[in-house]
Amino acid sequence: MANRLLKVSSLATAVLASSGFYLYSSHLDLSDLSVIRFGRAVATTAVISYDYLTAFRHVENGTDEYWHLKSKVHRRSAERLRDLCCANRGTFIKVGQHLGALDYLLPEEYTSTLKVLHSRAPESSMEEIQQVIREDLGKELSELFLSFEEKPQGAASLAQVHKAVLHDGKTVAVKIQHPKVQKQSANDILVMEVLLKAVHWLFPDFALMWLVEEAKKNMPLELDFLNEGRNAEKVADMLAHFHFLKIPMIHWNLSTKRILTMEFADGGQVNDRDYMQTHGINVNEISENLGKMYSEMIFVHGFVHCDPHPGNVLVRKCPQTKKNEVVLLDHGLYQVLQPDFRLNYCQLWQALIKGDMSGVERYSRRLGAGDLYPLFACVLTARSWKAVNAGISSVPVTRSEDIEIRTNAGLYLPQISDLLNRVPRQMLLLLKTNDLLRGIETTLQTRASSSSFINMSRCCIRAIASDGSLEVEKESNIITRVFCLLYVANMWRLL
Repeated sequence: MANRLLKVSSLATAVLASSGFYLYSSHLDLSDLSVIRFGRAVATTAVISYDYLTAFRHVENGTDEYWHLKSKVHRRSAERLRDLCCANRGTFIKVGQHLGALDYLLPEEYTSTLKVLHSRAPESSMEEIQQVIREDLGKELSELFLSFEEKPQGAASLAQVHKAVLHDGKTVAVKIQHPKVQKQSANDILVMEVLLKAVHWLFPDFALMWLVEEAKKNMPLELDFLNEGRNAEKVADMLAHFHFLKIPMIHWNLSTKRILTMEFADGGQVNDRDYMQTHGINVNEISENLGKMYSEMIFVHGFVHCDPHPGNVLVRKCPQTKKNEVVLLDHGLYQVLQPDFRLNYCQLWQALIKGDMSGVERYSRRLGAGDLYPLFACVLTARSWKAVNAGISSVPVTRSEDIEIRTNAGLYLPQISDLLNRVPRQMLLLLKTNDLLRGIETTLQTRASSSSFINMSRCCIRAIASDGSLEVEKESNIITRVFCLLYVANMWRLL
């Protein structure tokens, strides 16, 4: 028995030693192994769940002590979740960024902690970048570029961007996908799905399966940079009449599914008030122009850029005209709104702006909210029910109202989860977009300005009028015929 045990232990030692040598010699990062990533996710989920299950055992619900303790549990759980996203990278960071934008659903402790993920994305090494370029473009860096900056201009969850100069002297931005993201994304989403189901079983009020469904649908699109290039060209053509908008031109000969080469455009992030002040950029003008372009995308065209976080929206003085300019980047995630959905959405916003409560109910129900239409109106606008009743354009946003909204988000979590599972999938990315735009307006201190409501209302009216133009024409023809018949009848009677 002892000899057998000695043989088994010797064999195990040999296997472990050879495995260790292989991992060392192949420079494989243990964090990239599926079993490690899965184990890390399971452990974090288990620790967070155990914390929530046990922390409140000896505290009376509803007391000051209870709320203070709950805030502490939220904070440390959010930090654990953030650390998991940073460790597993890729898809985890992408989903964590989405969670950080859900101000209407998650407690402030979560959203404020997870928002830092926009600036905590990993960087691929220069060796990895060169390998992707070799595999996809079939050439070395020196053959393709006159110069190529090794330090990236910025790193995101799925890719990083390098500044380079072509042999003809043009300066470009080269967006290169992290080499491991493509292989890991499907497994990561499966892990999230399994863990979210387990959490939902433990905490029935916690229902975020819609988030996994969205990730399943959108991740393949975001990982296809050729799709991103097509989106960029489509929106540039669609909004060409906005001379303040800059969409970088795509260099198709240097682009693949994992590489996107585009015109280089610099500027400050849209939430950087100091940059705007230093460069003489009018904050109110930028906020108004941002509202104009998004109102047109949503209400008129139904083709919506759904990732307007500050890193993707730059502002600058145009080098040629010296006028204020908005540079829109990262066109991987767009939502196409179906005509019926878009028109009902237009009518709903018109009703919200005017305080038309019968219209708010009617169009909220048409968009799938059912009896939860009051909650839907509050989630959509991030305003209290009192402000919605009065008409959101006539009631200014206050700090006390924002606090009320955040408090209610925690109290109505089951109803909000139910609502998000009811509404059409198109609505989910719109809600995320609304939240990101509101975050920018809050930073710029231009939230709920009268100009934004005027622009929204104009676009809604244009969309509704455009859809009804055929009916208007028919009615006009009928009226014309009636008048003609009456005229002929009168003339006949006179004769």
